Amino acid sequence: MDERSADYRNFLNPNLVSKLNSLELKAKLIVEGFKVGLHRSPYHGFSVEFSEHRPYMQGDDLKNVDWKVLAKTERYYIKQYEEETNLKSYILLDSSNSMNFSSTGNIKKIDYAVTLAASLAYLLNSQQDAVGLASFAEKLNVFYPPKTSKVYLHNILKYLASLKASSKTNCAGSLNSIAEKISRRGLVIIISDLLDDLENLIKAIKHFRYNKNEVIIFQILDPLEKSFAFGNDSIFVDMETKEEITTQPYHIQKAYQKSMNDFLNKIKSECLNSSIDYNLVETNYSFDKALLSFIQKRSRLN
Repeated sequence: MDERSADYRNFLNPNLVSKLNSLELKAKLIVEGFKVGLHRSPYHGFSVEFSEHRPYMQGDDLKNVDWKVLAKTERYYIKQYEEETNLKSYILLDSSNSMNFSSTGNIKKIDYAVTLAASLAYLLNSQQDAVGLASFAEKLNVFYPPKTSKVYLHNILKYLASLKASSKTNCAGSLNSIAEKISRRGLVIIISDLLDDLENLIKAIKHFRYNKNEVIIFQILDPLEKSFAFGNDSIFVDMETKEEITTQPYHIQKAYQKSMNDFLNKIKSECLNSSIDYNLVETNYSFDKALLSFIQKRSRLN
């Protein structure tokens, strides 16, 4: 394509995107950059117009084939009616203090999570899906029921732009509160570091599946939270309780890594057993990794 096509990767780089002031502009550029990249990748021809089309299946009436899409992609897609495609999506965003962490050279987890949430909301709205938002920390902070209007999307993005991480974590309790508010089945998108009591957390996530919702999780971690590759003697401060521990990181690195891997593997396994899409996203990942996982999930719901 043109110069815009050559630069699409810039729109997906979290460090470069973070330099923009407008969250709405960030979301727009990320989604547009993602679409450009999608057509230049091995997924060329994969339709992001998931709210309007689905792949042709044997037995479908040929009169519903979209011949314009066939000419562009050399793939058969069926036009869908609005009642077949309308989906209520709920973006659940963790804004607890642990999300404030960042290591050198990476943006804060909360900044990555907010930008990802805004991009998903923008993408859903552009596909005529109803999108809502909930933010939570020690308790549910705000709940926007899903709607389709552009004005409503603007209000969601305005709230996200002002959101700051604060308060202690009660991920499990907050998720249970939100599950009780969702009366109509839809797609639940959880964006969090999931650093909470594992047993209660898993029960809360499964609460959405008991109510027949589809669920996709983006666990946001800083790379250092996985590697624990700190240098010399360090003072570690709990971002929520402010408790301090002084230690030599290399003494406990192996034990930490094993504990963290066990934690992550348990979450992944429990999600797999409950047909929940799980994605581990580090804050140095480009945004297209998360968006591709999302549209693959969304397409399977058509």
